[in-house]
Amino acid sequence: MLNRREFLGTSLPSLLASASGAAGLSPAELAVHAGPRMKLGCQSGPVDNRRLQFFRRHGVESICGSPPRPRNGRIWGTDELEAFKEDVESHGIALEMVAPPFLESTHVNRTDRPAIVLGRSPERDRDIEDIQTLIRNCARAGIPAIKYNLSLLGVLRTDSTPGRGGTRLSTWNLAEAAAQAWKMTRAGRVTAEIFWERIAYFLERVIPVADEYRIRMACHPHDPGVPPGFSGVDRVLGTVEGLKKFVSINESPYHGLNFCQGTVSEMLENPAAEIYDVIRYFGSRKKIFNVHFRNIRGRRDSFQETYPDEGDIDMVRALRAYRDVGYAHMLMPDHVPRHSDDPEGLQAFAFCYGYIRALMQASESAG
Repeated sequence: MLNRREFLGTSLPSLLASASGAAGLSPAELAVHAGPRMKLGCQSGPVDNRRLQFFRRHGVESICGSPPRPRNGRIWGTDELEAFKEDVESHGIALEMVAPPFLESTHVNRTDRPAIVLGRSPERDRDIEDIQTLIRNCARAGIPAIKYNLSLLGVLRTDSTPGRGGTRLSTWNLAEAAAQAWKMTRAGRVTAEIFWERIAYFLERVIPVADEYRIRMACHPHDPGVPPGFSGVDRVLGTVEGLKKFVSINESPYHGLNFCQGTVSEMLENPAAEIYDVIRYFGSRKKIFNVHFRNIRGRRDSFQETYPDEGDIDMVRALRAYRDVGYAHMLMPDHVPRHSDDPEGLQAFAFCYGYIRALMQASESAG
């Protein structure tokens, strides 16, 4: 059995964090005084006063959120972002990241602004211009990061399966997805070559602006990885090798990943053994800008999304990997088990917050 020193170790930032906490600082203030450290985050919405109070009650320090729909119907102005940030911070929470009102994890047949992933000009140039504007406005408003997706198929799942206490678990079983596999999207056939061209077109125009304004651009992987040609699409960000290629295009300290630990685990044949080296690969290169800290049971092509304490991934070992590479942004729940008594998932999120907070505090205070 490991003792506490062997288990996680001690650092100066953790001692500062303990001192700041003892002084009664808010999570947002603690984040400033403690120096670089992981922070408990969330991205669930809507980000209204009720949800912000829920975050605050349960120890959430920072969030990825989105203001109300842009007044101009396209992208938020600096004043809109500043007002949203002020509202979040009034609850003692830091606004660390925003998600634009397009480039979501939505199936291309159901999104209003698909031009970038469809490679359709001049519409995609207009949408890229909006992302460039968002970068500039985030810099002016003091919001350091943007999360986005470059997805055609959205989040693919088959029927949910039973979990503990009557919950239902989000599930993917490739063998049961034959109908989805043959159903083409409005994008038609998108080969790897075509998809990479569209991704590069976007990055070549966006990352230089992110560099100039020092805004981290965090892309979410494709969830889940599927065989080439599934629904007519080669899902190029559905493998670790694809993610490595992605971060090498327009290399920049502001070009990286919303590292969904669950999604990346779902890419692997043996995630319980492999995920820690993947964390170290991207983390040591400073390519992880946000972490969806969730667990799964299973492997590529067949998995369930579980509570964090019951899946195949050793979450203590995973947290140690993030700590060891100097990761200093948010750890947040993502997909949570659902139950009819908890239609918004708030009970499940509260459980996840407590679990993640306990691991983080053990890391910060172990001596």
